[in-house]
Amino acid sequence: MSVNILIIDDEEKLRSLLKRIISLEGYNVTDAPTLGAGMKVLDTLPVDIILCDVKLPDGNGVDFTKLVKDKYPGKEVILLTAFGNIPDGVQAIKNGAFDYLVKGDDNDKIIPLLSRVVDKVSLQKKVTRLEGQLTKKYGFGSISGNSPAILSAIALARKVAPAAAPVLLTGETGTGKEVFAQAIHYAGAQSNAPFVAFNCSALSKDLIESELFGHKAGAFTGAAKDAKGLVDEANGGTLFLDEIGEMPLDLQPKLLRFLENGTYYRVGDATQRTATIRLVAATNRDLRKEIEDGRFRSDLFYRIAVFTIPLPSLKERKEDILPLAEHYLQAFAAKTNKQLESISGDAARVLMGYTWPGNVRELRNVIERAVILEDSNILTVNSLPYELQQIALSSESVQTAFHLATIEKLHIQKVLKYTGGNKAEAARLMDIGLATLYRKIEEYHLRP
Repeated sequence: MSVNILIIDDEEKLRSLLKRIISLEGYNVTDAPTLGAGMKVLDTLPVDIILCDVKLPDGNGVDFTKLVKDKYPGKEVILLTAFGNIPDGVQAIKNGAFDYLVKGDDNDKIIPLLSRVVDKVSLQKKVTRLEGQLTKKYGFGSISGNSPAILSAIALARKVAPAAAPVLLTGETGTGKEVFAQAIHYAGAQSNAPFVAFNCSALSKDLIESELFGHKAGAFTGAAKDAKGLVDEANGGTLFLDEIGEMPLDLQPKLLRFLENGTYYRVGDATQRTATIRLVAATNRDLRKEIEDGRFRSDLFYRIAVFTIPLPSLKERKEDILPLAEHYLQAFAAKTNKQLESISGDAARVLMGYTWPGNVRELRNVIERAVILEDSNILTVNSLPYELQQIALSSESVQTAFHLATIEKLHIQKVLKYTGGNKAEAARLMDIGLATLYRKIEEYHLRP
């Protein structure tokens, strides 16, 4: 890693000596004679570490340290002084200095100290890079689409993300509720804390309670030792409860109590525990109707629905279908090392004509499968699921539907499907030569 060091000292000979010594260690070194000149360097050049004298013509290095740490928190400061002064040293550390050295006596300590600071700077840069990757992967930038419906949902989510208010995401299955929950988490103040997801429909009531709040050894058969729950894991971060409408009615008061005052009990334990989480919940049910039918508590609903964001179905954002398909095409092509450039016009019309009951999740799965099957550099209709191909054929115009080639292609597809891909048997049933069948398969880009 390239490390940039700034030396600020009004003694030119000492500055030159330090610059030469440090440069020999492979570091990039810049120098300045005053605090003002040093700040100009910081404002214009990338600097990782600052070696600064305490007494300078235009100010004090101890005060300068606080100014630097306030403006550039990631930069590290080492202060140098001609005379050791314990109060100055203590204040320097309080202001954020990495260390405080006496000139002359501690010259032999500078290079080893720099090595330690470089390790810290390297770790900080790595953490920043990883945080950036997480934000890119899970932040709002990961949500594709430019339709008014999806942009409205994103705008609402961006507004609530910095707050600690509970969020309820509503919408059909497959609309991307967990993607939104992650984006809200990584755009919020708790982004460096855990994001923990749980599907409330995945387990029975007893297991859900244990999964959420943990249990004490012996609380039930198989509970051999104490176990933490998801609220422990999510403490300080975000707990995402998917399909919250599936939560058993008699467990809902315990969740409500926890959301109200942050306290809970592990299953089989009398010790009250506390945790602080940001709740994001999701459902594909109409919770108001569930309340009317006695399957969901109204007090819990009003606690989790402080900020409700409805997510649009794919049929409500049809203009996003092809951009999403292209996005998944490129992603899965890169993953499988395939050179797929685009989606054919026929395939695009099929994708646009389908209703997508499974929404974005279904579209993603269809494109992933098609990329695996496609052998050319363009994704064609023949790589799409058979049911989509049939929808495409049935929705063509009357003129196209009566084209002989269209009818012939459909007939060959049906016969090949009937024979399980046995070309010889298909040719026999259609009373044509095997060579003719192979030619037709190639002509129509059929996949038996």
